[in-house]
Amino acid sequence: MYPSTRFSVAPMLDWTDRHCRYFHRVMSKEALLYTEMVTTGAIIHGKGDFLAYNEEEHPLALQLGGSNPVDLARCAKLAAERGYDEINLNVGCPSDRVQNGKFGACLMGEAELVAQCVAAMREVADIPVTVKTRIGIDEQDSYEFLTHFVDTVSTKGGCDNFIIHARKAWLKGLSPKENREIPPLDYPRVYQLKQDFPQLTMAINGGIKTFEEMEQHLQHLDGVMVGREAYQSPYLMAEVDQRLFGSDRPVMKRREVVEAMYPYIERQLANGSYLGHITRHMLGLFQSMPGARQWRRYISENAHKPGAGIEVVQQALAKIPAELDV
Repeated sequence: MYPSTRFSVAPMLDWTDRHCRYFHRVMSKEALLYTEMVTTGAIIHGKGDFLAYNEEEHPLALQLGGSNPVDLARCAKLAAERGYDEINLNVGCPSDRVQNGKFGACLMGEAELVAQCVAAMREVADIPVTVKTRIGIDEQDSYEFLTHFVDTVSTKGGCDNFIIHARKAWLKGLSPKENREIPPLDYPRVYQLKQDFPQLTMAINGGIKTFEEMEQHLQHLDGVMVGREAYQSPYLMAEVDQRLFGSDRPVMKRREVVEAMYPYIERQLANGSYLGHITRHMLGLFQSMPGARQWRRYISENAHKPGAGIEVVQQALAKIPAELDV
């Protein structure tokens, strides 16, 4: 059984680390959260625990980068043993580093290999294996190319859940940042894909910012995945359960969100984490509210100082006008 794909936060390199995910989880109990992409090489050969997370983060998906079925299977098995709820294969990232390692978006051109990778992971892990991909790469951007990819990976690999970033990727000539902004969005193409593969679970990703947009997409698809908007304006997470899952819990106020983070921050500081590594994810919480700039500035100027503790966050919160019931 899948964790709900109705709403998820996209895997974002350098952003969706365990502190960010904990912060998002404080606001939404239902959202499916994704790790940053972790390469098979890091897990197998790296120093450090690349699979560590906080128990509170569930439901949680691990996004893997790789193209070797044996290595991916090994990592999938470890992830299942560690209690992850889903494993996702990255077939969407267009960076040069990723291409050189032969994974990410360039794998769209190798549907048979992706099918082998998915099948190898499904064989050893008893949790769902999903694929996040684009609608095309370079000149290979016809609808037939996309349907061939999905058909091959679903029939030969056994993948029945896809997240489609509704842009193609240019592997040459555009940076990863440009690839998130320059290729035009084509939502109707993703809607058509769901119509042509009604038996598959499909979520859409790319440029989604408002609940109105999410509700529009959910009329055509099984889920929405939100990336930058959930990071830069994180307070939208506070309404996800009520707006998209029918929860009757009251929506948390921004102040309550900050205060709910205090025990976690103190625990992490006691374990040797730096305050700035946690608070950097919280900077956008008061976006466009009175006092937001002072909140951001106070944290940015003080959280990185040696010995910075919870009082930095408390003093930053005091910059938000007390009469604001937010």
